[in-house]
Amino acid sequence: MSGGPASSATTETTATQKVAVDARGNVFRVPDYTIKDILSAIPKDCYKRSLARSVSYVVRDVAGILVTMYVTRHWVSPALPPDWRAARFAMWAVHSYVIGLFSTGLWVLAHECGHQAFSDHGGVNDFLGWLLHSYLLVPYFSWKYSHSKHHKSTGHIGRDMVFLPPTKEEFWAQRGWRADLDEITADSPVRTLAELVFQQLGGWIAHLFTNVTGQRYEGAPRWKVNHFWPSGPLFEKRDFAYVVLSDLGVIAQCLVLRLWYRKLGGFSLAVDWFLPYLWVNHWLVFITYLQHTDHTLPHYDSSEWTFAKGAASTIDRKLWFVGPHIFHDIIETHVLHHYCSRVPFYHARRASAAIQRVMGAHYRRCDDNMWKSLWTVARGCQYVEGDDGVLMFRNVNGQGVGTGQKLA
Repeated sequence: MSGGPASSATTETTATQKVAVDARGNVFRVPDYTIKDILSAIPKDCYKRSLARSVSYVVRDVAGILVTMYVTRHWVSPALPPDWRAARFAMWAVHSYVIGLFSTGLWVLAHECGHQAFSDHGGVNDFLGWLLHSYLLVPYFSWKYSHSKHHKSTGHIGRDMVFLPPTKEEFWAQRGWRADLDEITADSPVRTLAELVFQQLGGWIAHLFTNVTGQRYEGAPRWKVNHFWPSGPLFEKRDFAYVVLSDLGVIAQCLVLRLWYRKLGGFSLAVDWFLPYLWVNHWLVFITYLQHTDHTLPHYDSSEWTFAKGAASTIDRKLWFVGPHIFHDIIETHVLHHYCSRVPFYHARRASAAIQRVMGAHYRRCDDNMWKSLWTVARGCQYVEGDDGVLMFRNVNGQGVGTGQKLA
């Protein structure tokens, strides 16, 4: 799509459809189909869930972790002389990286459990999801409830729960006394790099403990806005016992890790769990950020938002081999996932193709290298602004369109 000069404004094109200009200067048209149109297009058999098939993927990912441990210790390590320190460092780095990939796969399968896409048995889904997420220090039910709110409000500028961008006013307010200088000099690449490093290393922990980039809760004490406080504003009263159960799962895993350290030592804990855990945290932020942030994606306020529009404000990307074969297509079929999260991942490709015929030009996909996209998105998508309920990304780096220009 192409358009005229940049704009923060929108213009009515029909009685029900509006257009705006995205961060690259292209015309964005607000979707005008309904959720019924989307769901009607999905073949009925795409909803079929198989417990045996889903469990087989859990077994495969666990086997991948165990085989990696065995091969490194019994085949690769003995073949390397002790004084080849650089080679041995590289070996353990690759070891932790590979375990981190399979551990992320397990996280994704627990995510399937949270959406009840794993099987037809709710109790099995929740028990297995709780077990897998607890292993990775994720409070399963707490995350399940806040993540459900994210799905129900995707793209809503006031209610979304993850990677909710600031408005222009909020962006400058967050920068405080630096705002005047920043507006003149823009952001340096060094600053962007530092922010990305912090985001990738600490973003997931910050999400769990502070709901960073999520919905604001005016008047609520900051220490209660987290995924561990049972009576916090993230949850309903009926969730209390399940949030406690989530906390108990995390505590139990901490005891397991203490026992691991005492029985197998700190080195084993580091290369077999802790470093892979950091990789999992990285992949979660990396994937989620790029699923919901792009130059072409809108956000909406209450006057314009609908579920169908919000679900379309996501984007599919491509991570060669790892995405489809280890991360269970969570990257490649995320738009479909937001329209119908109960479709199991092994049917998602076919369901995604079906809804794309309804979405047409409103479907977003980017096949660029995701590491390249991480940089370009961070530079070009810093805040949102807009009129008539449609807000598009803008930045202070001169990347793409400017601020406040009018639609031609």
